Amino acid sequence: MAKSLDAEMAAIEAEERKLVERRKAHQQKVREAAIGTVEKAGLFKLPHDRLERIMTAVKTLGVDEVEKRLQASA
Repeated sequence: MAKSLDAEMAAIEAEERKLVERRKAHQQKVREAAIGTVEKAGLFKLPHDRLERIMTAVKTLGVDEVEKRLQASA
């Protein structure tokens, strides 16, 4: 019986490793999609210093506040 319990635990651990790998792959896909969105918006074409200032503002104000202000000005 102990061997079957050990085998079951090994199978559970293998499934957990697979899930961790799937999560990492999914996070990478989400990251790539986000980068694609930023690229389509033209932000990668900005000079580095301007993009850096924008990102500093986003960090300072927070994403929600920046989004709210942009929607208000649009």
